[in-house]
Amino acid sequence: MSKRFAAFLAVFAGLATVARADDLTVGDPAPKLQVKEFVKGEPVKEFEKGKTYVVEFWATWCGPCRTSIPHLTELQKKHKDVTFIGVSVWEESQAAVAPYVKEMGDKMDYRVALDSLPEGGDRNDGKMARTWMAAAGENGIPAAFIVNGDGKVAWIGHPMSMEEPLEKVISGSWDLGAAVAERKEAKVRERKIAEISGKIREAQQSGDSNALVKVVDEALADMPSLEPALGTMKFQALRKAGESEKAVTYAKHLVEKVCKDNANALNQIAWSIVDPEAEKADAKCVEVALAAARRADELSKGKDAPIADTYAKALFDSGKVDEAVTTQERAVNLAKGTPLEQDQGMKDRLEQYRKAAKK
Repeated sequence: MSKRFAAFLAVFAGLATVARADDLTVGDPAPKLQVKEFVKGEPVKEFEKGKTYVVEFWATWCGPCRTSIPHLTELQKKHKDVTFIGVSVWEESQAAVAPYVKEMGDKMDYRVALDSLPEGGDRNDGKMARTWMAAAGENGIPAAFIVNGDGKVAWIGHPMSMEEPLEKVISGSWDLGAAVAERKEAKVRERKIAEISGKIREAQQSGDSNALVKVVDEALADMPSLEPALGTMKFQALRKAGESEKAVTYAKHLVEKVCKDNANALNQIAWSIVDPEAEKADAKCVEVALAAARRADELSKGKDAPIADTYAKALFDSGKVDEAVTTQERAVNLAKGTPLEQDQGMKDRLEQYRKAAKK
């Protein structure tokens, strides 16, 4: 299995670990603030009536948190009457927090506190981690909670998506009833996805491709919105089951209808076919890959390195060697200054295409 496709499956399968707690949800009274200490800003002991708070969870090892921290700072500057509290959770060592906060400086310009851990306890045993994150079924950071003037949780989500809800909570225009219903629907969806993921994992482990197709079909009948995510899996399972014609027909359906405006999904379909580590595809499959890759490249305006890399391979496998060289050169140039710059495979493919073009 290709590394890119394996990574995709791992992300989807990871949803099976979604916490199933319902102890805390939107509309509930906010739990108590139980922090060890504040390492920045004036301490807050409890939520005051009539005031709005943002309680955000992060960690020093969390890459996405480093991106969201400056955004929180901007929101704090914009909404001076709102109290922002960044609570560090799940740390390997809490001693790393203060130096981290100092390093961030003005980029992290709001209150910062440490979770309260029991003596000798595991990092997951923090009081805030348990009564807020685990209780709400939130198993990833950064995550933010907005607490309204009535002391109730008004919103839960990623801090990068918080600006609009926060402004509505502040102005009094936030529909808490609708937010409660939306959160409930989201959790039902998460649980369904977790159940589906478990069934998919079992089918994969069995090695029965027909069983995997059946599981995916049942999942899509229940949740059609998952087809962009699961479509490539079904396509690959059909190929492995020896259903070549069905596989090609279904892939065309994905490319021309389901995923036609989804660059990442199109790229995944194409790469699953032309991946050098995968089984060699027949001409009909390569034709589908080329159509998917070309459309993905158009949608990304030719500025996405992995997509250009896939497109170049599809061109090469289709016998369009000169176009493959030009496209792969673009992919390598786009990768400069990114982690992909170290991808030797991209460079090796460029040399492969150049040598073929000289023949």
